[in-house]
Formats: sequence, structure tokens, C-alpha cells
Amino acid sequence: MLKVFEKIGDECLYFLEQAGRMGIFLGACLVSILRPPYKIFPIVRQVQFIGAKSVFVILFTGAFTGMVLGLQGYYTLSKFGSEGLLGSAVALSLIRELGPVVAALMVIGRAGSAICAEIGIMRNSEQIDALECMAVDPFKYLMAPKLVAGVISMPLLTFIFDVVGILGGYLIGVLLLGASEGNYFQNMYTSVEWADIRMGVVKSLVFGLLLVWIAAAKGYNLHLERNGGFGAEGVSRTTTDAVVLSSVSVLVWDYLISAILL
Repeated sequence: MLKVFEKIGDECLYFLEQAGRMGIFLGACLVSILRPPYKIFPIVRQVQFIGAKSVFVILFTGAFTGMVLGLQGYYTLSKFGSEGLLGSAVALSLIRELGPVVAALMVIGRAGSAICAEIGIMRNSEQIDALECMAVDPFKYLMAPKLVAGVISMPLLTFIFDVVGILGGYLIGVLLLGASEGNYFQNMYTSVEWADIRMGVVKSLVFGLLLVWIAAAKGYNLHLERNGGFGAEGVSRTTTDAVVLSSVSVLVWDYLISAILL
């Protein structure tokens, strides 16, 4: 019986240690962002990596997400004779929920895993220790540009996802299934409010912060992870943990933000 309580206590202490370590990491990143000198080129380079290189996967997933919404929405609304509300259903679903969430999950899979593996390998090969020996702040040099770029890139990618998804719903609902084009766009215009757009923007900003924070922190603390450790296997396990934790955090914060802003 004592072994059970010992195991529970050990897990709780490890969780608290991890939470404290992640909080200290985020605080150090925010302080390094505010501390001069301010360099734009590293941020632009990370925006190109996180944002521009994710455009194709965002276009692809956004189009098919909108097409699925148009198809399912049309057949569901047609049972109640409400096909004219298809534009409202597609737009609100994308802008409030699916756009920020699916875009964030795609970026986690493409860029978040790469960020964790990159920093984890740098920790593994003692490059971060070398930076500290040369009096170069790794938070200012490595983490701050990634964090700023993530917060900048996610809203832009979410906007692209929403627009492409709405066009995908139009392609299926109007051109393929024969819904009214006027009703599609007019009901969308009358039903979508600034509060809906604001919710999508807030979610995308929070998700951009979350995915870079968790991925970078997991890689930076590779040597302290219970399932991590040095070597290629440790990097792979830590990267997997970072992707899973980032994805779960996005879904949890999606609910919390919706509950607060609704």
C-alpha cells in the first residue's frame, strides 16, 4: 500500500517540477524578448520557417475541411429545409473553432516537432552549453525569435485556412450540390460578427504561443526529461511527448477560451 502512495507522490512531484520548469522557461523567454538589442532578421527567418513553409499544408487541409463542412452541412440542413443557412454554418464553424484548432494542429506536426528536435539536438550535442560559455544568451538567440514568429504566424495561417475553407464549402455546397449562391454569402455576411472573428484571433494567438513554448521547452530541457535523456532515442521520445502535449494543450485551451468569450 505504501508503494502505491509513494508512486502517486512521485508522479505529483514530477508534474509540479515540470510545470515549474515550463513556467520559468516561458518567463525567461518573455524577458529576453523585451530586453534589447532588438533584431528583426532572426524573427523574419523564423516566420518564414513556421509560417511561409506551412502555407501549402494549410491550403490543402483548409480546402478539404471546408469541402467536408459543405457536404455534411448541406445534407444535414436539407433535412430541415434550411439549405440557405449553409454559408453561416460553414463560416462560423471555421472562424470560431475549426480554423484555429486544425491550423494549429497542422503547424504542430510540421513546425513544432522540428523546433523540439532542433533544440533537443543542440542540447544533446552541447551546443547550448557552448553558447552559454561564450556569454550568448540562448533564450535571446534561439527561443525569443521562435516565440515571436509563432505568435505572428498563427493568426495569418488561420486567416488563410478560414478563407480557403469557405471557398471549399462554396465549391461543394453551391457549385456541386446546387445551393443558392446568394443565400450562401448573404447569410454568411449577416451571421458572422466581429465577436466571432475576435474569438478566432485570440485562439490563434494563444495557440501560436503554446506550440512554440511547449516544443522549445521540451527540447531545451531534454536532459531533465524522465522519458528523454541523451542520444537519438531521447530526442525522438521528447519530440513525441512535445507533439502530444502541444496538441492536447490546444484542445484544452480551445474549450477554455470558448467558455470565457462566449
